[in-house]
Amino acid sequence: MAKSFPDQLGPGLFVPTTNVWDPSEIEATEVTSQAFKELMVRLYQNLNVMSLALNLKDTGYYVDQEFVTGQVYFPNKTLSSTTAQAPTFRQTFRKVINFGALPNTATKTVAHGLTITSGFTFTRIYGTASDVSGFNYIPLPYSSNVAGAPIEFSIDANNVIITTGSDRTAFTVTYIVMEFIKQ
Repeated sequence: MAKSFPDQLGPGLFVPTTNVWDPSEIEATEVTSQAFKELMVRLYQNLNVMSLALNLKDTGYYVDQEFVTGQVYFPNKTLSSTTAQAPTFRQTFRKVINFGALPNTATKTVAHGLTITSGFTFTRIYGTASDVSGFNYIPLPYSSNVAGAPIEFSIDANNVIITTGSDRTAFTVTYIVMEFIKQ
């Protein structure tokens, strides 16, 4: 049974580091010979393996516009008749929101600029807040056993919403990372 994509590359998507051909063959082989044709096939196969691995890498760009990450999710046959007929892996997109300063015991919203439809599925939503003067840094959402100290955040169709239970205005740099699949 043939391996399914992306398993055809093996776990981890490692590109082979050993040659599948002898480079000296290129100069010594007659261009019209069968040996040259076989060499070309091996070269194309090697380039194909590299292309597949590179196309499936998780790209490390965190930008304030929608960006394809290179992460792929399993085909979900229950989402639509299109996926049920021809199951395909689904691309993940990323967008970073520069949220600014956290509020003082309040709720703050910042527009995310996405046109969210029923075909959206968020795969990861996370963030950090930085107090660059006091050298304090916290993950978001933030959990604490001190009453009023937790920080909650969520996303709706238009905004990123952060609610603080205490004064967090010292945290002036806040980034929210959203990763999602679109149908």
